[in-house]
Amino acid sequence: MKIKSAEFVVSNSEVAKCPNTMIPEYAFIGRSNVGKSSLINMLTNRKSLAKTSGRPGKTQLINHFLINKNWHLVDLPGYGYARVSKKDKKYFQKFITDYFEKRRQLISAFVLVDSRHEPQPIDTDFMEYLGARQIPFSIIFTKTDKLKPNALERNIAQYKEALLDTSWEEFPNYFVSSATHKTGQEDILDYIDKVNQNLAE
Repeated sequence: MKIKSAEFVVSNSEVAKCPNTMIPEYAFIGRSNVGKSSLINMLTNRKSLAKTSGRPGKTQLINHFLINKNWHLVDLPGYGYARVSKKDKKYFQKFITDYFEKRRQLISAFVLVDSRHEPQPIDTDFMEYLGARQIPFSIIFTKTDKLKPNALERNIAQYKEALLDTSWEEFPNYFVSSATHKTGQEDILDYIDKVNQNLAE
């Protein structure tokens, strides 16, 4: 898939105010500072479609972008903010779960995981949440350019072991990515394109 157009549509904190269309949506989410904005900008070939920041927790709203006039890329707040109050953290988590449980247009989620780290409970717990509610998702391992190939393989294997040791029968679909080198761009966009084609049939 080639990205011909990428337009900001709306930001809000209420699912009821999300676009009232049946355009398919793909939601991107991960813990704070996982490289989500950089990944979105890389996927869309835009330098600042999603605002990047050195401060974790920059995205604090549900952001909709219309891609190629036929699907929405949804940029969701990170879970596990480093610098917001407990009250705010609870509030953000609530509208994240509202989005996943109420948004009929959602086709699939992409859970971003920092490839440099061993499995984090906050990530595996969120995957368990999606799995328990039968919400389709793929994992995107980010920042892979900062790892040697053997280290990347080892860390992915640890994630497989962590999930398969719990309630998972098979490891979820996954991609490896690097915003710096545009690794994964074609694979992720082709995956979305294939799903959209299946929906249209």
